[in-house]
Amino acid sequence: MSTRTRRLSTAAVAAALIALAGCQTATTYHPSAEPGAVGYSDEQLAANRYRVTFTGNSATRRETVEDYLLLRSAEVTLKAGYRHFLFDTRDTKSKTTYHSDFAGWPGWPGYGWYWHSWPYGPPFGPEPLDSYPVTRYEAYAEIVLLTDDQAKNEPRAVNAQEVLDHIGPSAMTKPPG
Repeated sequence: MSTRTRRLSTAAVAAALIALAGCQTATTYHPSAEPGAVGYSDEQLAANRYRVTFTGNSATRRETVEDYLLLRSAEVTLKAGYRHFLFDTRDTKSKTTYHSDFAGWPGWPGYGWYWHSWPYGPPFGPEPLDSYPVTRYEAYAEIVLLTDDQAKNEPRAVNAQEVLDHIGPSAMTKPPG
């Protein structure tokens, strides 16, 4: 295979990958099928304390992941019979991997996902390697459910129903299309 043909096939594979990546839609608001999978999860830690998590895919904006964490926290609060909660701890983690757009060495077709530091290109291969970052976000929190009396004295208290009224209608629960 000539260098020109290899470059054309590499460019075609890269274009196909970019087109497929563009087709991915943001994570919908739904329960997670398993730990670490996209969606929300929650776990009761004590009578009035829960751990809540929302994990998005690479097409889900950080703000959306954090909004869905807030929405799930409000739902957990209301389901438990409370009207207010506060975040005891809360954070958002990002996980970035790098995608490389080469098709592989002759005889090794289909290889494309590698660590960003994997050497490819002269002197290790015939062409330079282009990599681009792919980032996923996971927001997690421990929430404390508050009685109405506790909420009156707590400036960080969040009204769960207000969260549902403001964020709930914009939550994407079904894939677009």
